[in-house]
Amino acid sequence: MKLSRLSGRKVNDSLRRKGNVWKGKTMTIRWLLSAPRNPNINPESPGLYVGTAASVKVHKSAVKRNRMRRRCREALRVYVKDMAKLPTCQLLITPKIASLTCDYHEIKNDIETFLTSVL
Repeated sequence: MKLSRLSGRKVNDSLRRKGNVWKGKTMTIRWLLSAPRNPNINPESPGLYVGTAASVKVHKSAVKRNRMRRRCREALRVYVKDMAKLPTCQLLITPKIASLTCDYHEIKNDIETFLTSVL
């Protein structure tokens, strides 16, 4: 399954308000089982819409915040790539400071734990 981008301030804010929260060792994921409200998106087509958000409070260096985002998104992409059937879902991944220094396998384990327990 291919990942689609979750973008827009209104979409992210509504996901933060209405979404369910899952907390792991390296990231926090807010999720909602529906398609984003966008006229360009068919709500009946299956898809996984993913966005990332890393505050300056996590780390003041933009380079390191972007690295945390990329590592979390890549772990999700690799895990979901071989899966055929997933429900239409919106995910907002917020990396923790531990995702910068931890081993990549720990991030993959968090993603696997989330997907098996929640979806």
